[in-house]
Amino acid sequence: MTATGTDVQLPPGTDWQLPPRPSTRLRTALIIGAVAAFTIATCLPAIGGVQLDFGALISHWDNGSGLLLQLFQPDFAFLPRTVQPMLETLQMALVGAVAAALLSVPLTLWAAAPTNPNGLSRRILRAIVNVVRAVPDLVYATILVAMVGVGALPGLLTLFLFDLGIIVKLVSEAIDSADHPYIEAGKAAGGTQTQINRVTVLPQVWPLFANQWLYTLELNVRISAILGIVGAGGIGRLLDERRAFYAYDDVSVIVLEILVVVVLIEVASNLLRRRLV
Repeated sequence: MTATGTDVQLPPGTDWQLPPRPSTRLRTALIIGAVAAFTIATCLPAIGGVQLDFGALISHWDNGSGLLLQLFQPDFAFLPRTVQPMLETLQMALVGAVAAALLSVPLTLWAAAPTNPNGLSRRILRAIVNVVRAVPDLVYATILVAMVGVGALPGLLTLFLFDLGIIVKLVSEAIDSADHPYIEAGKAAGGTQTQINRVTVLPQVWPLFANQWLYTLELNVRISAILGIVGAGGIGRLLDERRAFYAYDDVSVIVLEILVVVVLIEVASNLLRRRLV
């Protein structure tokens, strides 16, 4: 038999046989075992792991069962009271996302190596962005509520900082990991870095920006519901108020409304993403 497409000549009567595939079962079993052992170790308080008291879940079940029963019985008569706070939440989410989108473009180009050859300024900006991302949203909201008072403004500023950290981090890393031959062409043509970024880079990375902008808009609605706990306005403030009064039938209505709004925003974002990305 003659090997097709090669110069190798096999003796007559010889069949092609592929070598056996190396077995990966042992390696897979070792990896699974290591992950399982590490997971179990993190649950052992004797060696510094977290303490999981599943007995408390059973002994205190009666405390939560009544609240769960209320959650499954939403009082839709409460729905009209949620309209205005939800509109405020949507305004916070939209304004925070738009403000972060505008500022994210120059900061992202500043933080990416292909668009900013100056290593010192790039590292300084990345360090600042990492600090911004490291601070929890509730900490921002708590500090801003103390600075500017209860209302929508601290929530809006918190969402702005949250969105800015995410967009700059993710898009700049995407720019770093991609090949950019057009940048070299721009340099060979004698263009400055600013001209190259404006003429060649931005048209290539607009889809990356658009994707992250829409993603942060979706996140803002969910996060604003939590920020209301510390007085940052929106539907979260009403949610915290009803929770404090143990009115979980009203809480259920608010949660359902948030779910519907998030789904609608996600559908709209997907439609926009298909047209923009």
